[in-house]
Amino acid sequence: MNQVKVTAAAVAERVSEILGTMARSTTRISERDQMLSAQQDLQRNMAAFHRVFKEVLRERMDQELSPRLPTKRTLAATDWQSLSLVEDEEMDEKLHSDRIAQMILHECEAELRELSTYMSALVRSGPGVTEGNPLRADVLGSALYSAIEAVSDTGEVRRLLARDLGQTLARAMPACYAEILSDLKSRGVKPVALTVRSVEGPGTAMGAANSGYATIRGEFNSTQSPPGMGYGATGGSQTGQGMTAGSGHFLSGANSPVDAESRSGRSTAFGAPITGRGGMESRFQSPMVQADVQMMNLFRRLTMLASAPTPYESAPTMPMRAGDSIRSANGALGFMQPTQPLGPGVTMHSSEALSGLMAVNLIRAHRDELREASSGKLDHMVIDVVGSLFDQILSDPRVPPHMARQIARLQLPVLRVAMRDSTFFSSRRHPVRRFVNRIASLACAFEEFEDGPGREFVARVRELVQEIVDGDFDQLDLYESKLEELEAFIVSQTQGEVEKTGALSTLESKESELRIQQRYMLTLQQALVPLALPAYLTEFLSQIWSQALVLAVSREGPDSERVKRYKRAARELVMSIQPKGNPSLRKKFLMQLPPLMKDLYEGMKFIGWSEAAQKEFFGKLLPAHAESLKGHPLSELDHNMLVKQLETAFNIPVPGAESVTTADPLPVLEDAVDMELRFTPEEAQAVGLVAESAVDWSGAVDIDVGADSEPPLDEATEPLPLGLDVNLELSPSEPSEPTRGPELMDHINLGFAYQMHLKDEWQKVRLTYMSPGRRFFVFTRGKKHQETISVTSRMLSRMCETGRIKAYESTYLMERATHRARKQLASMHQQNQTRH
Repeated sequence: MNQVKVTAAAVAERVSEILGTMARSTTRISERDQMLSAQQDLQRNMAAFHRVFKEVLRERMDQELSPRLPTKRTLAATDWQSLSLVEDEEMDEKLHSDRIAQMILHECEAELRELSTYMSALVRSGPGVTEGNPLRADVLGSALYSAIEAVSDTGEVRRLLARDLGQTLARAMPACYAEILSDLKSRGVKPVALTVRSVEGPGTAMGAANSGYATIRGEFNSTQSPPGMGYGATGGSQTGQGMTAGSGHFLSGANSPVDAESRSGRSTAFGAPITGRGGMESRFQSPMVQADVQMMNLFRRLTMLASAPTPYESAPTMPMRAGDSIRSANGALGFMQPTQPLGPGVTMHSSEALSGLMAVNLIRAHRDELREASSGKLDHMVIDVVGSLFDQILSDPRVPPHMARQIARLQLPVLRVAMRDSTFFSSRRHPVRRFVNRIASLACAFEEFEDGPGREFVARVRELVQEIVDGDFDQLDLYESKLEELEAFIVSQTQGEVEKTGALSTLESKESELRIQQRYMLTLQQALVPLALPAYLTEFLSQIWSQALVLAVSREGPDSERVKRYKRAARELVMSIQPKGNPSLRKKFLMQLPPLMKDLYEGMKFIGWSEAAQKEFFGKLLPAHAESLKGHPLSELDHNMLVKQLETAFNIPVPGAESVTTADPLPVLEDAVDMELRFTPEEAQAVGLVAESAVDWSGAVDIDVGADSEPPLDEATEPLPLGLDVNLELSPSEPSEPTRGPELMDHINLGFAYQMHLKDEWQKVRLTYMSPGRRFFVFTRGKKHQETISVTSRMLSRMCETGRIKAYESTYLMERATHRARKQLASMHQQNQTRH
């Protein structure tokens, strides 16, 4: 939306210039007067134009993005009082906004078609649905004409502005849409592809598949469960029950919750609606559907068992050895097999199984049952690969035991997704991978989990995992929604932590000052255009001196003595370069020059403008002063008009904090401006602001002894010789996120842990706040007594460039585990070949 507002602002300035040019070139007096009137109204009400355009655009986008509930209107509820007449102004507004929309649509047809696919992914509308794009042509047309109505009350002027602004905006929007598309692509947004959606209709009841979550009685018997497990031995001694009635488990007979779900007519695992009942005869099912139902049934049972309390809840570091019996509080979970084949020619022996796992590897424990329920060698290979993957996940030293136990509950859901979706192993953006990576990375940032934010985080993750386990865990939308809920929780939790320190209000007020500065700069820039000043002087007054005025108003109020001096200095600065051939004017100039220079130096120091930039400015100003002493002086009329224009420009009030929102654009600050000087000493101490002068930028950074020892994971490796094609290579089109260097600045994540080099030592910190405009960042460190560390965006950028901050994890959990599992499988294959 900010990109669109910037484009509209540039279009308004361009049209203002075009109207003046056309007015001078036209031969008809009426047209010239009309164009001049439109130009004057647009220049005079430019601030109102920007404000109304922003407000209407925000309002329309909120309407587009708000949930739309289906409503049914009955004719019986309609009475005569509900009828109303449409005013002529409403018809004109509709007519002109539609014309503007048609202009934009004609010029940007290809861009809008492509943008709609990306917007559909963001707003979760249907694929390729044009109405799902909140930045489509009719939204912009409505916002633009509403802004035109704020400029002039005359119908003729409105029509003229609608024509010129509409045409100019239509020609400018292709580049704007292209910039938005480029930004979406760089942020990893994927367009929605065309898909075939399953719908209910005639014939769906016939031959419908039984629910994948239902208990199939008499169809499936465990082949490897020990006595007492309740699955029934081969031959069906316990056919019809998921558990024996005497075992005390919750999956017994018709009272099991799974069977209750099947009788309620729940949807299948793949989202297709069903109308069948849990007791449907197996003759109505195809062999593939029946096998899939059996597989899902086993997944459900094992997942529910994995959710039951185990001794590992209290002893997470207890080693698990091959052949050990793993029993839950309610009964046995299964046995590790003495030997575990991993495909043709690859076998893991009991002595090679990993020990020291922080939770039970259910895939290993019930491997034979899973292979019996699955069909095809590829499924068997996926079971072994995912089992090896969780060996590495559950033994990863970076994952806290509390979080490892929650990730362990996702073993069967992850296996189910991996068997159904081949992109699980190769796509970094896969929802399941992202969810597991995110909860593991966020957990690394907490120092303790027994109390405080760490305990709240584990409780929230436990709830989300339980909702996945209880839900349709082979549907990727479920993981995406839970990831969004997790990120919303982190935002709420970290914001609450920062609010307790008082840093939130201070930093938000400082960023609000930047937005006020940007709006005041644009207003002052428009007011200085008619004066035709030199470019360097216009740039200085609008971009640099406006900062001094805004900061003075913020610190001391609009009527303070400092604000009056700074306004007077701005007027005298412009008058100082005017011709002064008269001796009396030269004498007056020489008398006013010392206090003028004093105020200029004070204002530059007040905002922290660098000495190099000051020297460059005065290098242009002093020759202009010398040249002004030779020129012919202005006439008294011209002099008085210039003074009046300057007073009008610098008497424009600085906007208040209540007039700006987070949607307003932020200024692009140069490196020459020091943001740290915007804080008073008391504010800097309260927020823990780290000054750039406190860091020895010339010194070398020592080696972090706690850094990851993982080798680069993007190295080209040989395909695994497992006999089947299981692609574990990550797609090169999805590069890994940087963990250090200048690129880290654009990939820093809220709630993540980082290593920061401060006070000549490495410190583990957690990012707890990013201002909406990413101009201020707050980190915390410590357990009971947390220390707040605040930095500006320029400070953080310099730390990234000099290697003084880096991610706590060199790679995400899934990438680390896949890399080690790959090495493990290759090593076992080589050992087996040596034995044979």
